[in-house]
Amino acid sequence: MKFKQEFNTLKYIIKNSKRILLFAHSRPDSDTLGSNLAFYYYLKSLGKEVEVACFDKIPDYLKLFVSYDLRHPGEIDLQSFDSVIAMDSVERGFEKVRDKFLEKQAIVLIDHHPDIQQDGDLNIVDASYSSVSEIVFDFFEFHNIKITNQIATLLLLGILGDTGNLQHSNTTPKVMHIVAKLLNRGASVSKISKMIFSNNRFSTLKLWGRALEKAKINPDNKMISTVITKKDLEECHASYDDTAEIASILNTVPETNFSLVLSERDGGIIKGSLRSEKYKGVDVSEVAHQFGGGGHKLASGFEIKGKIVEDESGWKII
Repeated sequence: MKFKQEFNTLKYIIKNSKRILLFAHSRPDSDTLGSNLAFYYYLKSLGKEVEVACFDKIPDYLKLFVSYDLRHPGEIDLQSFDSVIAMDSVERGFEKVRDKFLEKQAIVLIDHHPDIQQDGDLNIVDASYSSVSEIVFDFFEFHNIKITNQIATLLLLGILGDTGNLQHSNTTPKVMHIVAKLLNRGASVSKISKMIFSNNRFSTLKLWGRALEKAKINPDNKMISTVITKKDLEECHASYDDTAEIASILNTVPETNFSLVLSERDGGIIKGSLRSEKYKGVDVSEVAHQFGGGGHKLASGFEIKGKIVEDESGWKII
């Protein structure tokens, strides 16, 4: 098992900390919530004082799993904690508060995204993992920590979220073995199935339909792309959360090499989401890097300033 020394160090930090801050990434998804909250309940079982910070609220579709409200960092005395554990958020929100902590506070970074530039007092970062939830599972296994059915459900939620429900190429035999163990420990398949298969509201389906209608295939590089404007969101009564699966859906179109979805966000930001599959032989992180973004070879993203303008000839960014 990887990270034996690091896992021992993390256990020591936890043992010597009374107050611990966990940090989830902005626009929280299944993995950042699954890993952070699984760790939250573990730390609470040890009698620790714990908060989970995030710049954004929990999406409605994930509230089924969570009875805890995430705390906005601006509402917390960040320097009151003995240690800080940033999970899946190292350069996705945590960087905004990194310099607010004191020298005496232990900073732990746990992540599975590539190209991470930040360092903590303890770094548990490896892009070969499917998810941070998989790393947390390894930590629990290494220290023989009891995984309750609540924790098992949260870890399974995170793993399924970042493997596309075990469909992406990061679904290794090890991941399948972990899933089996979590099911044996009482992970609620019914809860997760309800979230996966019953979450598609009419507004979500309308937005997907509009995105598919706009989709175009570039004959030169076989990229399939589409755009989502703020006007689309308003007219479909949809939210940013409803855009999450569009890139993966487009990526299933035969004879395409990769997908790109550009969606307008608040503050004049356009978010780009890229997806591909291993057999297609395209590293979408190289595309993301050209625009200051990053990610995995098969799932990457970036953000740029601008506005999407559509006319009779198509659409462009200005």
